[in-house]
Amino acid sequence: MGITLSDRERRFIALLEEESGARVRDCVVEDDGRLLFVVAPDDMAAAIGPDGRTVRGLEERLDREIRLVADAERAEDFVANALAPAAVYGVEIGEDEEGRTVAVADVDPEDRGAAIGAGGRNVEAARLLAARHFGVDDVRID
Repeated sequence: MGITLSDRERRFIALLEEESGARVRDCVVEDDGRLLFVVAPDDMAAAIGPDGRTVRGLEERLDREIRLVADAERAEDFVANALAPAAVYGVEIGEDEEGRTVAVADVDPEDRGAAIGAGGRNVEAARLLAARHFGVDDVRID
């Protein structure tokens, strides 16, 4: 599935890669300015930095919130990663009654709020990224 990046998104990717050494696979600028980065799974620690210093430093420098998501080969794993730090017990991909591809995440009840996020921000980000990377039409929290 091909991803189209704007020049702006490419610059943000280059900046994170330069600051951290991490391989960044995607960047999305949300309407509210938050940056979503999809990072190679083996490079998450580098992208975060010791004690979160790299990502926090970039947030301060750019005056934007940053959310990092570990890439995955399977849609189920990717959706679980996108809902982190919520404890996701599993994700099932199927079709709804309208024939749309839907990912249903089984989330620890205590982490349901974290998976959804304030105003639904986290689950919306998971929907956006899952659609972009795997053609998933919807992400639902069970």
